[in-house]
Amino acid sequence: MIETAILAIGLVLIVEGLVYALAPSIIDDLLAALRAIPEGQRRAMGLLAVALGLVLTWIAKTLGA
Repeated sequence: MIETAILAIGLVLIVEGLVYALAPSIIDDLLAALRAIPEGQRRAMGLLAVALGLVLTWIAKTLGA
């Protein structure tokens, strides 16, 4: 179980690091766009992302990952 958690964190760091390394100006634009979204909508987007992540994790574990 801990191996899966470490793998997941590593994959997230790889994807995040690639965005910062390959296109840092896109991060600036994205952060500016996020500032324009009301806090409640950002919170809802975050909760939706968590829910989707849980569903995808459950599906992966069900399929034998």
